[in-house]
Amino acid sequence: MLTLHLTADLSGVTELRPDDTSDNPFWYTFKVQCTSCREIHPNFVSVSRFEANDMSGSRGEANFVWKCKSCKRESSATIKAPPISYTQASPPTRQRILEFDCRGLEFTEFKPEGEWLATGLESNSKFAAIELDEGEWFDYDEKAGDEVSIKDLKWEISRN
Repeated sequence: MLTLHLTADLSGVTELRPDDTSDNPFWYTFKVQCTSCREIHPNFVSVSRFEANDMSGSRGEANFVWKCKSCKRESSATIKAPPISYTQASPPTRQRILEFDCRGLEFTEFKPEGEWLATGLESNSKFAAIELDEGEWFDYDEKAGDEVSIKDLKWEISRN
């Protein structure tokens, strides 16, 4: 099992999460490494929890199936559950966002491409189409009458 963790400084917002529904799937973007030969794929790959791919040899399905170009081994990864919202904490704390069951591969780096959602901490305002590619986000909460932000994002992938 691999876990994606996030540590972030949330100001005025909480419940940061990917916009990930069956009607609008979020594509989690990673660098992938073969655990057999340790080769790292040169490009980022994307995984959706709503996509099912057949594994060769009738071994079932996985959200992501990959064949290493170096050693030719087939590997897979499955997202175990919906993403968990990151809640505002002061000081910022490391929180689990997503868990994967990986067989023969590891994700080594995460890129937060795609749209994210958040909720106003005091106002309950809904914020959508948040982009974290640049590592920070700023907006204004009309109900609260204050600036809101997400910054100092630190993504970590660990084995558990």
